[in-house]
Amino acid sequence: STFVAGLEKLKKGEIEPYGVPLAGELPIDFKDIRIVGSYDVDRAKIGKKLSEVVSQYWCDVNSLSDDPVVSTGVHLGSVKNLPIEAEGLEDSMTLKEAIERLVDEWSKLDPDVIVNTCTTEAVKPFGNKEELLKAIENNDKGRVTAPQVYAYAGTLYAKKRGGAAFVNVIPTYIANDPAFVELAKGNNSCGFGDDGATGGTPFTADVLSHLAQRNRYVKDVAQFNIGGNMDFFALTDEGKNKSKEFTKSSIVKDILGYDAPHYIKPTGYLEPLGDKKFIAIHIEYTSFNGATDELMISGRINDSPALGGLLVDLVRLGKIALNRKEYGTVYPVNA
Repeated sequence: STFVAGLEKLKKGEIEPYGVPLAGELPIDFKDIRIVGSYDVDRAKIGKKLSEVVSQYWCDVNSLSDDPVVSTGVHLGSVKNLPIEAEGLEDSMTLKEAIERLVDEWSKLDPDVIVNTCTTEAVKPFGNKEELLKAIENNDKGRVTAPQVYAYAGTLYAKKRGGAAFVNVIPTYIANDPAFVELAKGNNSCGFGDDGATGGTPFTADVLSHLAQRNRYVKDVAQFNIGGNMDFFALTDEGKNKSKEFTKSSIVKDILGYDAPHYIKPTGYLEPLGDKKFIAIHIEYTSFNGATDELMISGRINDSPALGGLLVDLVRLGKIALNRKEYGTVYPVNA
């Protein structure tokens, strides 16, 4: 809802594009972004106009340039223990049938870019496409997760359409799973992911890059986030938290070239914090003549707006990658 509300205000010139990293640097204008479909598994939202859902959170958005009806998605237990009444396609059909339904609906909507913003969930990568196809054929609803269903449906849709992009902004392995990388390459799909980092992780990445450029040796890194929104509530599940931990922790070796001791993961849920999460970072490093320096950073960051600004760019980058036929995982973008 934050992405939709902010995009609408951008189109109308009501706000400046602060928080959109590549605001004026891409050849695609904000006004060129159209929302042709929306999916949810919250029974209270399904069947309503998108504007009706958005206005529940943003009272200053009364109408939308594009206002599709919210369709039924797939959950496969991903919202278990969350305070919603879940409804998914898989409740009344097999995985194969649900995927066929999604591909059929998307073919009518004709999107260039499909964005997955599901709640973070515990996931086991498939590693090869044969295992994925086997699980779907066997209707193994305990093995396949909702994002994996969307991603696979996205590759089938891309093949049918002649090309599409799939953007995954949660830490389920899609862009990092060889099964989906292979499927994307073979079906004219551009893959972006995994995890739209919005809190402490971008700060940590920037600081580590700074230290690497100045030939400091990083001795250890500690970073944690505490928030009070539904995503942080979901992360109280150990399996879901583990998925998030991997995508965050992988930046250390990627940037430094060595795996400095680190503790980087979402740390807890505190409801009063709401969507404005608390972040804290501590980095210890060695400088000239053996001197040891330390950096300590703390802050409060609005989670949903931070991701919303990234989505404005990711949708446009997805279209650019599609135009260039960069099929498979687009590794420079957050993979």
